[in-house]
Amino acid sequence: MSLTLADARIVTPEGVHEGWLTIEDGRVTHIGHGAAPGPGLRLGGRHVVPGFVDVHNHGGAGGSFPTGEQDKARDAVALHRRHGTTTMVGSLVTDTLDGVSRAAAALAELCEEGLLAGVHFEGPYIAKARCGAHDPTLLREPSPQEFAGLVKAARGHARMVTIAAELPGALDTIRMAAAEGVIAAIGHSDADYEQTIAGIEAGATVATHLYNAMPPLGHRAPGPIAALLDDERVTVELINDGVHVHAAMLRLAYEVAGPGRTMLITDAMSATGLGDGDYVLGPMKVHVRDGVARLAEGGSIAGSTLTMDVAFRRAVQELGLSLPDAVQVTSLTPARVLGLADRIGSIAVGKAADLVVLSDSLQVDGVLKDGVWITEPS
Repeated sequence: MSLTLADARIVTPEGVHEGWLTIEDGRVTHIGHGAAPGPGLRLGGRHVVPGFVDVHNHGGAGGSFPTGEQDKARDAVALHRRHGTTTMVGSLVTDTLDGVSRAAAALAELCEEGLLAGVHFEGPYIAKARCGAHDPTLLREPSPQEFAGLVKAARGHARMVTIAAELPGALDTIRMAAAEGVIAAIGHSDADYEQTIAGIEAGATVATHLYNAMPPLGHRAPGPIAALLDDERVTVELINDGVHVHAAMLRLAYEVAGPGRTMLITDAMSATGLGDGDYVLGPMKVHVRDGVARLAEGGSIAGSTLTMDVAFRRAVQELGLSLPDAVQVTSLTPARVLGLADRIGSIAVGKAADLVVLSDSLQVDGVLKDGVWITEPS
């Protein structure tokens, strides 16, 4: 299959280029400036950006990855693909060990089908004081031996684990995860600055949804936020939905970490794409009102109803990022964190033709996955 996209504004890490590109056998084969040398699909000056990469996603369209229901999980993947997310990691939440293992095994099948890029264990190794929408009665102290069992259940697709660095056994489990090629992320943590630094030294390289579910910044007790932002080894997740984090704090984190260490995530849950109502996140009941998901008991924020195209648009229109920088924090940086930047994350010759066509107002007008249209431009 061969396809030429002509009369496009192609967004690469180097800038925005007016021109054309060709796709053959699912990959970008040529990128040119000016008029295309032959016939093609003319986009009328619309933007073409790389497919979004979401490393922290619990579901959508009524499907919840933590339940392990594969048909509904496929619906969730399809929804997010229509919104431009061509690569995503399925995130689990705290449950019984058997429950987490079963869900990981179910998601492993979706990974083997090419629908997911891995499994993220967000719990059970998190702090009770910062558990958010996780069931506090099911939390556990981290154990390398126990986590090895979860890695085994994921059949080679364990991609990330969130751990509270201050818990007994946390540092050994972080070391074990890093040695197994699983990204260790610090989050849902009550750690102080020094404990967070110890977690980074042990091998943690990601901050799970920075600011959320961790102590706030303090001028005498800087806490985990300062440690995670300040360390060049750490890439920070940010939820840019206008609910989880104030825009001023998003800009602050971005100014410190820059596009190379910042990645936007959705933290989406099953209500995404469906509207208000009553849902579940793992074993927890969730009410969604005015698009905001909160636990039915206690009212803690319980994930989001965000899609990556909205996060991208807000990055440009609300945070003031340039298009190349917005592309980096929604595609290239998360692709690098996942070890996939040689294949996805930017528009370049030889990379997968995972592409999103955006209107002048940055609305999704078409999505390609491996050179095949998910939705065609209008």
